Amino acid sequence: MALWQGHTPELRAQVRACAARLRDEFAAAGAQPVECPILLPAATLLDLYGEDIRARAYVTSDALRGEQMMRPDFTVPVVQMHMEGGAEPARYTYAGEVFRRQEEDEARANEYLQVGLEIFDGSDPAAADAEVFARVQSATSRLLLRAATGDMGILMAAVDGLDTSAARKAALHRHIWRPRRFRSLLDRFAGRAAPVPSRVALLEASDPFANAGTEVGLRRRAEVEARIEALRADAATPPISDREIDLIDTLLDVKETLPFAIERLRDIAVDMPSIADAVETVARRAKALEARGVDITSLEFEVAYGRHQMEYYDGFVFGFYDVSRPYLPPVASGGRYDALTRVLGRQSGRPEGIPAVGGVIRPGLMVELGESA
Repeated sequence: MALWQGHTPELRAQVRACAARLRDEFAAAGAQPVECPILLPAATLLDLYGEDIRARAYVTSDALRGEQMMRPDFTVPVVQMHMEGGAEPARYTYAGEVFRRQEEDEARANEYLQVGLEIFDGSDPAAADAEVFARVQSATSRLLLRAATGDMGILMAAVDGLDTSAARKAALHRHIWRPRRFRSLLDRFAGRAAPVPSRVALLEASDPFANAGTEVGLRRRAEVEARIEALRADAATPPISDREIDLIDTLLDVKETLPFAIERLRDIAVDMPSIADAVETVARRAKALEARGVDITSLEFEVAYGRHQMEYYDGFVFGFYDVSRPYLPPVASGGRYDALTRVLGRQSGRPEGIPAVGGVIRPGLMVELGESA
């Protein structure tokens, strides 16, 4: 369903007016309004998300510029713009269409308006997190919405602390945003999953290339040999202990109001010290949210929150959902993406990146839920 499919001119005008109001609110709070291109180089998005992005983005080709993708969100182009010369600290706001393929759910729009606020400021990350959350909450306060929060940094820290190889940790990190794949890797690395027979046969063969036939495809023999050696090294790595797997499971089960979640996380950190700093980051953010007037006693916090759709966030994550229609996508969402600024910063000669956090709102959903301009 496209953005304006079935919409009357009056409804279109209402959505546009709502978007303008939201952007103006962010601008009045000190954010600089910016425009971003609709067509983005596909190579940049593929480097960030891998081939999976093709299933969600509209791809086209240009004879001069090569493969392009229609803008799936604003965060990537805003980060690129900032890393190429923006002063710090900086705040940006924007409003415009984004485009997402919806092959499994016809009810969801494949083109819709998005309004956002992005803050680039490393002086006090907890305060910046709280500011974005509070401003998005205020901008959507006319609606009855449920807020959910989490922090991707906790699970990342837990993976970093596992007593296993760097290669296994890297594999787990890559799939933190794919819960099923993450679980299957955990089970395999813990020795809980039966080995794949074809892989066992390959590793036991004295000459894996004996019956390989003619070399075809893009991968050269040296690359295949390196992959086989990596598989052999992994097979020789001791399994992750049951104790560590159980602690990961306990961590992923944490779903409480924020104050109680912090208490539980501190208890878990006694047995899993690698998460201690990440837990204290959550505690500092809680104080900053409270200072912004957010009622943290009723604010939901879930360690596993954001793992299905927030793949470039590496810290604080949040979303706002309609209470009466939980099947709808989030009316607003956002989070911290420090790692993204480092990745995109390398392209502009600033590999150190800069701490950054942002939030986006869908004015079309706000109007659908009864919001007026």
